[in-house]
Order: sequence, then C-alpha cells, then structure tokens
Amino acid sequence: MPTRREWLVGSAALAALPAAAQSQAQSTQSRIRLAVSTYSYWHFRTERYPIEKVIEDAARLGFEGVEILHRQMEAETPAYLNRLKQLAFRYGLSLPMLSIHQDFVFPDAAERAKHVAHTKRCIELAAQMAIPAIRLNSGRWKTIPSFDDLMKVKGNEPPLAGYTIDDAFRWCVDSIRECLPHAEKAGVLLAL
Repeated sequence: MPTRREWLVGSAALAALPAAAQSQAQSTQSRIRLAVSTYSYWHFRTERYPIEKVIEDAARLGFEGVEILHRQMEAETPAYLNRLKQLAFRYGLSLPMLSIHQDFVFPDAAERAKHVAHTKRCIELAAQMAIPAIRLNSGRWKTIPSFDDLMKVKGNEPPLAGYTIDDAFRWCVDSIRECLPHAEKAGVLLAL
C-alpha cells in the first residue's frame, strides 16, 4: 500500500500529464486487447507466409500483438529471434504467446520424453524473445489419421487398443509437470 507521500507524488505526476495523455491512458484500460496468431496466415498460400509479414499486417490492421506459431519460424537462431522481437517492437506490438506443437499422448515413455525436451526448448525460445506464455497441445491418439476427419467427429477420437482416456490424461499431466520447473525458472507461463 502506498504511503501518503507516494500517493501525493503520484497524483501530482498524473495531474501534470496533458489531458490527451490522461484520456489515452484511461481508454487503453477499457479497450479489448486482441492479438492475431501467425497460424491464421499459415495456409493462405502454398508457401509459408513469413512471420515478419504477419507482424506488419497485424500492425496495419490494428492488433495489439502477435502470437507466434513455432512451426512457422524460419530458424531458432538468436539473430532470427531478435529480428522478430525488434520488428514487433518497431510496430508497437506485443508478442504474448508462442504456440507450440508437442504430443504427450504416447504409451512409449521415450517418445513422451522427446516431446518434453521439445517443450523445454520452446520455453527457452520464449524466454529469449521475452514472450511470457506458451500455448501447449496435450496431444491425441492419432487413431483417426486425417485431421479433417478428426474435426468431423469434433475431436472425439477413440483411444489406442489397450489404453484408456485416463492413461492419456496421466501422460499429459506427468509430462507437463516435468516441464513446470523449467518454465518457472525461465519465467514462462504454460497455457493449455
């Protein structure tokens, strides 16, 4: 809780702001902040739509930020990561989330471990880009090979023979728990 002196100093500073700045500060608080995902541009053309172009489009269209799809990135080098971060900064856009593809729904623990390692690597990428959150996927059974067919049944996919939905939940929970210390250390939120 601020002291009386801190409150007076803060109030005086606010009173010194021009009316336009005060009005803009107040309207910013009531605005709905929207970001666009680079995934939204993923399949517009046969070639990949560059993230740099998505950032430019997002600024032109009035979005507040851009969620980056990891699969859409050209590279994982510091130079590339900084280029994206600097471009967003120049356009006044935030990079609120890194969307990644990993799959924890595997009976084979070694296969799940590969996806845990991938998730940890993406946590590092997010931290390098000052992206505060990662959007995870839980994974799926892949008993319906076609994604379009999976969408026709609204994602209701039967488990692999000999396994249950409880197995899949346990694998997901255990895998995410393995990633949590890494995310906490990097200061990155894991969103599912």
